[in-house]
Amino acid sequence: MGTSLIFVSQLNMCESKEKAFFKLIHGSAKEEASKEAKIRAKEKRNRLSLLLQKAELQEESRLSRSAPLARDTRVRPEEAGRWGESFEKLLSHKDGLETFTRFLKTEFSEENIEFWKACEDFKRSKDPQQILFKAQAIYEKFIQTDAPQEVNLDFHTKELITQNITQPTLHTFDAAQGRVYQLMEQDSYKRFLKSDIYADLIEGRPQRPSNLRRRSRSFTYNEFQDVKSDVAIWL
Repeated sequence: MGTSLIFVSQLNMCESKEKAFFKLIHGSAKEEASKEAKIRAKEKRNRLSLLLQKAELQEESRLSRSAPLARDTRVRPEEAGRWGESFEKLLSHKDGLETFTRFLKTEFSEENIEFWKACEDFKRSKDPQQILFKAQAIYEKFIQTDAPQEVNLDFHTKELITQNITQPTLHTFDAAQGRVYQLMEQDSYKRFLKSDIYADLIEGRPQRPSNLRRRSRSFTYNEFQDVKSDVAIWL
């Protein structure tokens, strides 16, 4: 009788080990399947992203060969010469703003001028709902950590905006805009005045084609269709 009990006990132990082994193998298989599904989903997103980037690069290449060069030919050398008098005069002139933006793209720092333009547009807002909507859009595109076009701000300025973004006013971005303006004036503007882009305008020479990188974008026109203003200027 004792021998039978020992035999049954051994069978139960073996069965328990088999069940545990089956659960381990089954669980591992599920985990592997889940990992493979995530990898495939990531690969699909990457392929889609590459296709979108290729389409945007082709469009930018087409535009860079036509519209920008056509606009630059309208700038008279004497007008371009006035841009060298001050950074304010450069930004106050439409062609000056466009030319400076093109220069920043060659330095991969166009987020600074795009942010400045967004703030200028934001300060012209009238409707409270529009103010809230635009403020949130600017915050998500330029201010928050890992934003598509995050500008370089000190911790205090950034934290202050984060605390007030739920109840914004027309002055919410004043400090940040001022710091970015100062950065461009003291750094980028000086290099712009020494650049080939500016030298060509001063001498009246045809503009050379620039190698432009793809702009980071987090919003589309459809997302702003309810905002009745010229917000599209900074998208």
